[in-house]
Amino acid sequence: MLSFNESVDTRIPSSPPPIAPLSEDSVRPLWSVMIPAYNCSAYLKEAIVSVLAQDMGTAVMQIEVVDDASTDIEVAALVASLGAGRVQYFRQPVNVGSVRNFETCINRARGHFVHLLHGDDRVLPGFYEKITELFTLSPEAGAVFTHYASINEAGEQLDVPPLEAATAGILTDWLPRIALYQRTQYAAMVVRREAYEKLGSFYGTNYGEDWEMWVRIARYYPVGYVPEVLAEYRRQPDSITSEKARTGLLIPDLMQVILRIQQHLPPAERKSIFAQTRKHHAYSNITEAYRLLQQYKDWSLARWQMRQSLRLSQHPSVYYELSKFYLKFYLNKLGINLSKF
Repeated sequence: MLSFNESVDTRIPSSPPPIAPLSEDSVRPLWSVMIPAYNCSAYLKEAIVSVLAQDMGTAVMQIEVVDDASTDIEVAALVASLGAGRVQYFRQPVNVGSVRNFETCINRARGHFVHLLHGDDRVLPGFYEKITELFTLSPEAGAVFTHYASINEAGEQLDVPPLEAATAGILTDWLPRIALYQRTQYAAMVVRREAYEKLGSFYGTNYGEDWEMWVRIARYYPVGYVPEVLAEYRRQPDSITSEKARTGLLIPDLMQVILRIQQHLPPAERKSIFAQTRKHHAYSNITEAYRLLQQYKDWSLARWQMRQSLRLSQHPSVYYELSKFYLKFYLNKLGINLSKF
């Protein structure tokens, strides 16, 4: 078994924090749209407006911004100006970190369906309607997600991953598929509150914690899918993912997540999926190493990333991809741009 050092952050729980059930006599909306926010003022307005455009009314939908003690703007004022009393606001007394803030979101959620929409992401028209329809048709589902697109800082679409299914419904063989690698994003995923109550909240790391959660849900519940791009996930150079990649913490955290995911799999499938997911992320890490090299011009960091790729997997194809990396880098230094190499 591979040995990786786990990054330590006292604000990150070491086991799934419990989510307390609501009292049986509570008056509850169908939806809780919880918007965790921290220093994302450039995008928060877009997130809130995208939800308000699909507002189902106070009896059906709770909308709340949960501010992790932002310092960039007065978030309460922004929420008040946009929501006009419709959007609730809660501020953490101190910065608790993303994972604990998600936990607060879930505990404050009163609805049956909980959507954690990050303050820099957004939803497209039809998201809540389509999710509601599939939950109604599939009451056994613990979660439902839509297809999504990645967008840049300007809100322009970068790419759309392959579809998970051609038609809406419960996904087949979802547990081994989602265990291979992260196939969706927070913005696209909606979870029944009762599933969080049974399984607990996010834990372990602040990178890949969502992937482990989606695997955990798939272990115990059917998961539904809508094959329409109805959510947009924003990539940013100053995101947690980018920062961990730049500082060399991404792969150790990733490996911890992969090891945790193993416990959710049938014993007979663990070895095969472990090897496949290591190889997949070794490829991804080589791509990330090249991006870091281009962005930061830090050859030592890129070399470290590549060494981590070999710790993930020593499959011959990984060595082949590494050789392409070196060749592409040196050709580019000579002014030869092989973008399709």
